[in-house]
Amino acid sequence: MSCGVLLLAAYCGFCSAQAIKSQKKQVEIYTTAQNTAYRLSHTDILSLSKTRKAPTEKDALIFIDTLKKFQTIVGIGGALTDAAAETFYKLPATKQQELINAYFNPQSGIGYTLARTNMQSCDFSSDMYTYVSDGDAALKTFSVTHDEKYKMPLIKEAMKVAKGKLSLFISPWSPPAWMKDNSSTLNGGKLLPAFAQSWANFYIKFIQAYKQQGIPVWGLTVQNEPLAQQKWESCIFTAEEERDFVKNYLGPALHNNGFSNKKLIIWDHNRDLIFQRTATVLADKQAAKYVWGIGYHWYETWTGGPMQFDNVRRVAESFPEKHLIFTEGCTEKFDASKMDNWEHGEKYGISMINDLNCGVVGWSDWNILLDQNGGPNHVGNYCFAPVHANTQTGDITYTNAYYYIGQFSKFIRPGAKRVACSSNRSQLATTAFINTDGKLAVVILNVTDDSVNYQLSLDGYIASSTILPHAIATLIVDK
Repeated sequence: MSCGVLLLAAYCGFCSAQAIKSQKKQVEIYTTAQNTAYRLSHTDILSLSKTRKAPTEKDALIFIDTLKKFQTIVGIGGALTDAAAETFYKLPATKQQELINAYFNPQSGIGYTLARTNMQSCDFSSDMYTYVSDGDAALKTFSVTHDEKYKMPLIKEAMKVAKGKLSLFISPWSPPAWMKDNSSTLNGGKLLPAFAQSWANFYIKFIQAYKQQGIPVWGLTVQNEPLAQQKWESCIFTAEEERDFVKNYLGPALHNNGFSNKKLIIWDHNRDLIFQRTATVLADKQAAKYVWGIGYHWYETWTGGPMQFDNVRRVAESFPEKHLIFTEGCTEKFDASKMDNWEHGEKYGISMINDLNCGVVGWSDWNILLDQNGGPNHVGNYCFAPVHANTQTGDITYTNAYYYIGQFSKFIRPGAKRVACSSNRSQLATTAFINTDGKLAVVILNVTDDSVNYQLSLDGYIASSTILPHAIATLIVDK
């Protein structure tokens, strides 16, 4: 055989190998599943192959259309409250480092990139506190010294491990008691009109004080749960009152003080009335111009019904120029005997997939850490967190909720764009995102008692796999 023929044969062999390679895409699967040791575990490698075979109605199918793109992700994370910070600093240094890496390190942890914190005390504070002296409408005594002991150091640690990629937003639970008509930070009450400007200036003082401490504030909500009269810190704003406060006081204060880039978020309450609140505020163009987005929680289930995702979808359809952000969720009524209840994690999986498919750009859990009693909480409103620490022994417990959130936060990164994704089986819920590095992340959730065989169909490629009972899997597809 001549040299030319040999070269031609070698070239044809190379082309054949390249053609085979181009006909396949590699898929890495990471899984968290009940009754297994799988916790964000690498469980399989698949090959997506080109096919001309059409699916039948007997095939369970996850179908992806990468040409249809939607919202861009800001981040996924949780709240750095007083309770979380106080618990954190009661742990041994080695456990502190473990915890901060578990949450904020994108390689060894689940890579949180979004965080929320309370402005003044909330129920998840061990005490009630304010940043100003009584009657100081000019805010001359304003000081965040209280936060310098625990909360600020924790936020700085999180920022460092996240390599500065942490979008922090703030939420007030109540103005100071003397600014309210019930003379208390607790039990609802309303902001007195005479102090509307002082309260708007309060946010500015807080943002400035944190900036001076090296903590940039990315955004702010107007009021935590503005329709809830709670036994803890709370304040009532009707939709019209929130609209007018944004339009006449808070919006102008941000713009006049060089903070027009801060993301101003209205509502910050449950899905049940999200559309009514949004429609009322945004109908006023002078208020709407200051509003970046609409925040919401998942506690509408207190009425006995399921989570109302359609209300979020209606907002996305009606106000596409604004941004949706999930600002708080947790499992309430702490009971240590239920720490391993698998429904905790599944609630996160159900909410996150549906919220993302409804158009949210950010998803923030509540406390990142609580103690062995579900606190501290100065009114006894003890709850679950994804991670609990025993402050007496120093032990840390990672609940299944931590791993369920991680199936999203570790693999769906800031800048990722959601793409069209559908399931033809009610047993399987799914969402999909293309990251800035070109890799596709597909999350699949199975809350049934049975394994489900399915096919992944992507741009003419197909692969077969199985998801275990009560499991969540993230599939990473090479670009």
